[in-house]
Amino acid sequence: MASSRPRGGSFSRNISSAATTQIPGVKLGPNGTSFLSSGIPDLDQILGGGFTLGSLVMVMEDPEAPHHMLLLRNFMSQGLIHKQTLLYASPERDPRGFLGTLPSPMASKEEKSHERPAEQDANLRIAWQYKKYFGEQNSEGQRGGKAEYCNDFDLRKPLERHFYSGQRVDCISLRDSPNLAPLLERCSTFSAQISKSDGNITCAGRIAIQSLCSPQCDFSDKDWEMLSFIRSLKGMVRSSGAVAVISFPPSLVSPTFLKRWQHLADTLISVKAIPDEDKELAKLLTGYQDMLGLLSVHKVARINTQVPAILEATTFSMKLRKRRALVLECLNQAPVDGSSGSSYGTSGSCSGSSKTGNLDF
Repeated sequence: MASSRPRGGSFSRNISSAATTQIPGVKLGPNGTSFLSSGIPDLDQILGGGFTLGSLVMVMEDPEAPHHMLLLRNFMSQGLIHKQTLLYASPERDPRGFLGTLPSPMASKEEKSHERPAEQDANLRIAWQYKKYFGEQNSEGQRGGKAEYCNDFDLRKPLERHFYSGQRVDCISLRDSPNLAPLLERCSTFSAQISKSDGNITCAGRIAIQSLCSPQCDFSDKDWEMLSFIRSLKGMVRSSGAVAVISFPPSLVSPTFLKRWQHLADTLISVKAIPDEDKELAKLLTGYQDMLGLLSVHKVARINTQVPAILEATTFSMKLRKRRALVLECLNQAPVDGSSGSSYGTSGSCSGSSKTGNLDF
């Protein structure tokens, strides 16, 4: 029986290759979705492209280590590099001071390869009619490369001040606020500026909220008010070109409301510190001494589709490459002590004999 699926001709359009956008830092995905980079290349690959535009991302903190700050810093720096508007809320009295701790992007391999002296470029013998194509190919590679969408950030080098000294950054302190009404109003104003026009995205923005239910906030014991704020914020970002990232300590939220918070999240991530002297864990995992912590992906945003995301792994190790860039790696089990190849030879006999030599049938 002939298949009912239409055959594509030789000149059929390739949807994946044609999916481009003119908005800096925005990448088109399947089913009409768009992505913003998380600022961590490995995390973008795990999530299938990054944070879905119009989604709510929630990060569960670890009270023993501020590993969630690494995610927030990279997320905010990536948006500032792309000149996207940013709203940052923190329980600190001076949240703008946190901008001075944002990391700076590292030079990509492509940029280093193109930084050749003029004398070396003069020695290249290329036919004059192919020189323009050679330059166009390099420029297309830079536009389509990882450096344009997601950068590797140097955690030891602060971001230059001109990236966050303009009018694109709005900071608000949550400590002196008796409730979440001022923050909700700022988020509403922020989302209205980057709202979609006729379903099309004209610009992108990022909202970063640190430690929502922190004890420093007066509304930390108002569970229903915080739940209502999260639900309202999710509706705002869904109809705008923004991504909201909220970090919170789950130990300070009651179990009943914690389930509701997790249900409202489009993407749910948790970070956990690793004890320095956990000998049992060191025996199980390779590269234990280089790990900063563990990152677990509990939920991945799926918008405009009912097909769930199936990940090859859900828990990853957080490491620093050359003590600078944050990377995520799959957990690898360490080999069992005392095991060797000879043990398989002794049990390979069909008769169960432990003597080496010819098989005894």
